[in-house]
Amino acid sequence: MKKIEDDRFIVSVKVGSKGQITVPIEARRMFDIKEGDTLMVMGDKSRGGIAILKADAFYDLMGDIK
Repeated sequence: MKKIEDDRFIVSVKVGSKGQITVPIEARRMFDIKEGDTLMVMGDKSRGGIAILKADAFYDLMGDIK
């Protein structure tokens, strides 16, 4: 893990044989991710990236867009 600031970090994860990744403990602590929480996975092929958000944060964000 590379800590960038108190509210940011970067860490690599490996994809397992079933296509699964482990959410690092730093992210689970920072974003209060618990067993059973639902996460949203979004991808943008043109930017070459994937983002993961807690579902409730995603829905809050979408509620703010009017």
